Amino acid sequence: MVLADLGRKINDALRSLSNETVIDKQVLDAILKEIAAALLESDVNVKLVMQLRKNIYNIVNIEDLASGTNKKKIIQKAIFDELCRLVDPGVEAFKPKKGKANVIMFVGLQGSGKTTTCTKLAHYYQKKGWKTCLVCTDTFRAGAFDQLKQNATKAKIPYFGSYTEADPVALAAEGVGKFKKEGFEIIIVDTSGRHKQETELFEEMRQISSAVSPDNTIFVMDGTIGQAADAQARAFRETVDIGSIIITKMDGHAKGGGAISAVAATESPIIFIGTGEHIHDLEPFAPRPFVSKMLGMGDIGGLLETVADMKTNPNLINRLGEGLFTLRDMYEHFQNISSMGPISKILSMMPGISPEMAQLSEKEGGNRLKKFMCIMDSMTDEELDSEGKPFRDQPSRIYRVAKGSGARVGEIEEMLSMVSHFKKFAEGMKNLNGMGKNLAQGPPGRGGMPRIDPSQMARMQSQMSQMLPPGMLQQMGGMSGIQDMVRQMTENGGLAEMMKSMGGMGGMGGLGGLGGLGGLGNLLGGGGGGAGSGSGSGSGGPSASPGSSRGKPAARGKGRR
Repeated sequence: MVLADLGRKINDALRSLSNETVIDKQVLDAILKEIAAALLESDVNVKLVMQLRKNIYNIVNIEDLASGTNKKKIIQKAIFDELCRLVDPGVEAFKPKKGKANVIMFVGLQGSGKTTTCTKLAHYYQKKGWKTCLVCTDTFRAGAFDQLKQNATKAKIPYFGSYTEADPVALAAEGVGKFKKEGFEIIIVDTSGRHKQETELFEEMRQISSAVSPDNTIFVMDGTIGQAADAQARAFRETVDIGSIIITKMDGHAKGGGAISAVAATESPIIFIGTGEHIHDLEPFAPRPFVSKMLGMGDIGGLLETVADMKTNPNLINRLGEGLFTLRDMYEHFQNISSMGPISKILSMMPGISPEMAQLSEKEGGNRLKKFMCIMDSMTDEELDSEGKPFRDQPSRIYRVAKGSGARVGEIEEMLSMVSHFKKFAEGMKNLNGMGKNLAQGPPGRGGMPRIDPSQMARMQSQMSQMLPPGMLQQMGGMSGIQDMVRQMTENGGLAEMMKSMGGMGGMGGLGGLGGLGGLGNLLGGGGGGAGSGSGSGSGGPSASPGSSRGKPAARGKGRR
């Protein structure tokens, strides 16, 4: 994702702090110099960088800190808080109200992904039960209405526009009026892309705003725009009242600090970030989780929310909680992983996973998922309901499945070896399940969550190290990486929340599809593949293969395709 390189550089600076035995002003100066250089290289506005350094110096006065004070922790916290402040103007974002018409107007530069983002936002609210619609007022760009029409039709969202009406103000007023009468709750108005030098288009934007009186005006900012972001954002701010920002194209590898500068220029909060071309590639934005993911510290809240949204078969959850796992379970497991979205997005939420490791090859990971599911489509019911024993007893079955699926024998053997990793993971979840019940019944700690004592943490670390395949464990930095993960999860309350859910809901219920994360690790790190072996980025997970509607693969002619 954009800013991954920035996160790596800041992490390097923070790691150098951990290696220092004596923390003095000279050490602080060196670290802030590295962080400032990294921010400037990512196109963050120079004034913001200077202000950040000044704020940290005000917070961390080395000479005034008492002896025995944990200076490293104070410096790290100050840096984290100031990075959060860069993307947090301290203004509460507009929240639409149920049962009334909420008019949302989109503005932005040409090519910023505004029209696509309109559909994404409408789809986001539609999934949450809102009655949404789209109004196209872009009469400047050829094919704009066709694009919106195509996107809206695919997402089954009502839309309004015209091939003949040339006045965008009239289009906006008519479309919004029509949908208000029909009782729509989220009315999104798409406008023409414009540049600050285009005076006429800026006047048109002001007139549309006056005609529809939007409840919220969203400025769509291209995440790759660079240093031009500040001037463009100020120009829009001076013309219309910008209430929120959506940053697009955050799935690339370009710089992204310029988009951060737009927050300061408009004094408006970022509410979403676009992470791909597909309609579901729109993530709600929160400053602290964003900075946390950028620095490889994960996002426990986002991870739990993603897992909670998974439509996991309760039987699979219960079986994992009991330490059971078969090839059929693995097939369903892969379907759950596919439904969670891009692999790099999920990995970036996991504490201890570096931004570089999260930047996996979506194409490679997706193809591998589909390949394994295709192999299992060529298996019999007896084989699917086993842990691979029929193949060990009768190796000739492997050749039959290879012929039926078009796979290599080595690929099938690799997949069968993964079942043992899954089995180990299931057994680990069974043990964690027992710990979760004890934690849920234990005395409360910080924030009302169950307290985790050092011995429990040690057991957690040991259990998690056994659950992860060697490839992923090595890339996480061995046991030290596991310790960082558990510590981060514990500090955020995420681990305790997981354990509480597990203990209070009869096994794996509150955890949803966490087993899918273990499957993800095995898929990418097991079998000698290595989690970081791929490169590039892609748009998402694979589609479900035949048999997904039934939750299990069909045995096609007992192994014949």
